[in-house]
Amino acid sequence: MAKFKGVILDIDGTLIDSNDAHAQAWVDALAEEGIRVPFEKIRPLIGMGSDKLLPEVSGIEKASAQGNRLSERRSQIFKEKYLPQVKPFPGVRDLITALQQKGLKLQIATSAQENEVKDLLKVADLLEIAGQKTTSDDADNSKPDPDIVMAALHKMGLPTDQVVMLGDTPYDVEAARKAGIPTYVFRCGGWWQDADFKDAAAIFDGPASLLAKIEDYF
Repeated sequence: MAKFKGVILDIDGTLIDSNDAHAQAWVDALAEEGIRVPFEKIRPLIGMGSDKLLPEVSGIEKASAQGNRLSERRSQIFKEKYLPQVKPFPGVRDLITALQQKGLKLQIATSAQENEVKDLLKVADLLEIAGQKTTSDDADNSKPDPDIVMAALHKMGLPTDQVVMLGDTPYDVEAARKAGIPTYVFRCGGWWQDADFKDAAAIFDGPASLLAKIEDYF
């Protein structure tokens, strides 16, 4: 396998078990506005940014006054109601430590908002990499568009053939592919089947399973 020099990291569903919580926060925020959208319609879209998810499920544009209000309320509900229950996936801390010990550059690339990143990383005991982030605030378009991944690559200063992405959704895989880098994808984000990851370079159950094979892949 290729020996990479850099790793781009998704957070939700990759490092922490938060995808269901994000979906439920959207359900709650929309319900407060009298918009009933079932969890099952929102859950497959987690991994996209709100600029894509919100119009898909409600017809409301994120840039509108109502869209901004819904997005801010969703974030508030997530932090207050669901974040305290969110846990890291097994092996996350050890995997990141192992990657750091190998001298790999790490850069986060998430569709989450800037103001959420530290809270999310705190769950995984990874605040030391909070400064190495690229968020939806750094890109015009969220995943599966490649903007966030391209911005992360620019910050890393590494060529595409020396970088791999860790993600958990087809949106991660597509964004990375469009940016010219491979993806190691984790099943732990839930919802998706292996067939949905046909363009991934490798599939693992989660951080612990990649850690167990780290010498083969890094």
